[in-house]
Amino acid sequence: MTQQINNQLFAFTKQLADNAFKAQSLALKGLESVAELQLKALEQHAKVSAEFVAEAMDARDMNGLRGLWEKGTSLSRDNAERTVAVSQEVFAITQKTAESLTALAQEQQQAANDAVTAPIAAAKKAAK
Repeated sequence: MTQQINNQLFAFTKQLADNAFKAQSLALKGLESVAELQLKALEQHAKVSAEFVAEAMDARDMNGLRGLWEKGTSLSRDNAERTVAVSQEVFAITQKTAESLTALAQEQQQAANDAVTAPIAAAKKAAK
């Protein structure tokens, strides 16, 4: 009897550890995707800002500054749009990761329910 309980406990613990590993993998994969998106956005912001600063250094007269002003407002709008787009992608990745983790938790719960009910059903069947 003790051996059967130990086997069930070992199987449940192994399953719990496997699912924890899967959950960690899913979370890290999502985090990696988010970090990659943010890094690309940061690189793009830095590139565009550096180009703007280089162009600002070349402005020598009033017309150059006026064009710089217009380019600055356009740059700000483009950066804001890019930030919103990246935020939406980050939200989508986070939502997908959360859905995967929820599915994994549901699988774990179902497996635990099956592990508990299977011996009871076998005992009932043997008793009849």
